[in-house]
Amino acid sequence: MLPARCYRSLVATPSGEGAVAEESTAGERGLRLDAVRNQERIVVAAAGAFSELGAEVTLEEVARRAGVGVATVYRRFRNRDQLVRAVVAHVLTAEIEPVAEIETDDPWCDLAATLDASVAAVAAHSEVVALAHAAGAIDVDVVDRYLQRLERVLTRARAAGLVRPELEPRDLAVAVMMVLATVRKVDRDGCGDEGGGWRRYLALLLDGMRPAPHALPGSPVTGAAGRPASSPPASGR
Repeated sequence: MLPARCYRSLVATPSGEGAVAEESTAGERGLRLDAVRNQERIVVAAAGAFSELGAEVTLEEVARRAGVGVATVYRRFRNRDQLVRAVVAHVLTAEIEPVAEIETDDPWCDLAATLDASVAAVAAHSEVVALAHAAGAIDVDVVDRYLQRLERVLTRARAAGLVRPELEPRDLAVAVMMVLATVRKVDRDGCGDEGGGWRRYLALLLDGMRPAPHALPGSPVTGAAGRPASSPPASGR
């Protein structure tokens, strides 16, 4: 297993780094501050509702949780697919990017923490991710943004001689997919798996990324970039 120091927990809150970035971007587009805050509350409420209640969440329920009127939700999001798309982007911005952007004096732990955060975030939001996949609502720019974060942590680990030199961001993306396949429903909050669970398999895959005398055969799987966010673990394992 990985040393405990390589794991960093995330606290995703509406006032987190991702929320600030969303607010700044929206502000530049001329939205009123209250409209920006309403949109932020709606997206955060939707993320929680989908995680707790699954795919049957209505916009009315999201409005209730966000403390806004249903009309406000429909003004910001014309349909549920648009809201799902916003939630997927929020998961990346609020739960994965803050970890990926941390640079310590240990690039290996930074890499491990980023993959750990990726699995934990997608597993926790598997319902909305599945909806996004079914609706084709996972934007290319979100996938590219995620790969750029992987490229950043991988480049540092590669420069330090801590990983196979032939590794590419798509390899890391596939590793996330593989670990997600082992996630059980009871483990999706990331708790209770210290004695095994998905972190056991993440540790195994990370060991395979260490430098080795022989290069990996073949090349990264074509199209893998979009799959970590579109292939959540099956329910009820």
